[in-house]
Amino acid sequence: MTILFSSLNHAARVPLAAEIHSRPFLRLEAPEVLTHIAVYERGSTNSGSLDGLTQHGMLTALCGHFGVSAPTTEAKYFFHDFGRFRVKWECHTEFATYTFAERHDDASSPAEVFQRVPLRHVPQQWLAALQGKVMVAAHVVLDKTRGPSDAFAASLRQVFEGNMLVGSHVLQGGEIWTDFLIQADGFSRFVVRDVGLHEQQAGRLVQRLLEIETYRMMALLGLPHAHQATPVLNAIEGELASLTAAMVETERSNGSRLSDTDNEQELLSHITGLAARIEKLSLDNSYRFSASQAYFSLVNARIEELREIRIEGIPTIGEFMDRRLTPAMNTCQAIARRQEALAERIAHTNDLLRTRVGIVQERQNRQILQSMNTRAAQQLRLQQAVEGLSVVAISYYTVGLLSYAGKAAKAAGLPVNPDVATGILVPLVAAGVWLALRRMHKSIHTG
Repeated sequence: MTILFSSLNHAARVPLAAEIHSRPFLRLEAPEVLTHIAVYERGSTNSGSLDGLTQHGMLTALCGHFGVSAPTTEAKYFFHDFGRFRVKWECHTEFATYTFAERHDDASSPAEVFQRVPLRHVPQQWLAALQGKVMVAAHVVLDKTRGPSDAFAASLRQVFEGNMLVGSHVLQGGEIWTDFLIQADGFSRFVVRDVGLHEQQAGRLVQRLLEIETYRMMALLGLPHAHQATPVLNAIEGELASLTAAMVETERSNGSRLSDTDNEQELLSHITGLAARIEKLSLDNSYRFSASQAYFSLVNARIEELREIRIEGIPTIGEFMDRRLTPAMNTCQAIARRQEALAERIAHTNDLLRTRVGIVQERQNRQILQSMNTRAAQQLRLQQAVEGLSVVAISYYTVGLLSYAGKAAKAAGLPVNPDVATGILVPLVAAGVWLALRRMHKSIHTG
């Protein structure tokens, strides 16, 4: 029955059900020390996606150094206990993370523990391959020291090189201390104190803390794009304002007269160029700004999960992010909205200018039609004049032929006076020819 029911499964059911279990947290118990590294390396596309094959290659090299089988290239998560330390590897959309964990001596102070991090077991050649790719590097000490928070915070001044601390009570049994700065060794530092955490809470707490740090840095990737886009937007806005002013000036100078089509076409060419520039800028920045907002939302979600309680005189992580990270994200949002608004303004100006060009072309077409009507009337009058001459000519030749016929009849002895007959036939022939031509014209127009 089980085998039969399994055959009825959708092809994606099993992998989708396993997705929510694909990145479990480390099982930690104080005292421990961890090193967390986030590697950001974009693939061949411009979408911000991670070069997965390269990341799997790096993981394979690390496993090969210790004689451990590496996961397949389809794997997104890997965990292994190497004896002296444990490794957790995760592959995300834009980055991959390596978390190294090691237990330490319970009697060591945090300052001493930061000198013996698990990264010392990793081969230097492998670390050298990360050059230019590390987005986040952090050490975390999971401590179990007892005592008041004030005294513990004072003991951490040496750990954080005298910088202003950020900290709070979290999860009703833990404390977090950090300064969110990169220290002299190139790593940021976090101290998590276990003062009453329940089973497995330490692992969840450390994971949330590392996610806050990682997502914070990934969110800030949009800020350089915002700074680079600002002067470009200023230049485009200035050119758009100049072109709009030129349009208004052209309208005023021309008044009701026909606009200068060449000038309008030149303005339209400039507008099209601005539209292309703003579109390229949006394509370059839209993904990064959207990703930054997504990471920012994750940061806020992880902070809420900490359920922070203030330590007197120490700002919380939530307060720190509100003062430092939120303005940066607001800047990215403002630049994104400014790009969209400027693109709409350019589109409206383009539509307006195209409408003006269309009106000018309609006026020109109307004038051409009026000129054609005038020429047609002139041709009609000329045709009528020619037709009058045609009546005279046809009548002349017809009467001449009849005159020859009268002379021939007189020579044959018939009682005919050719001269009198010719004089009588002239008006009759002319009238007949004129009526014949009129009938022919009527038949042509009605047909």
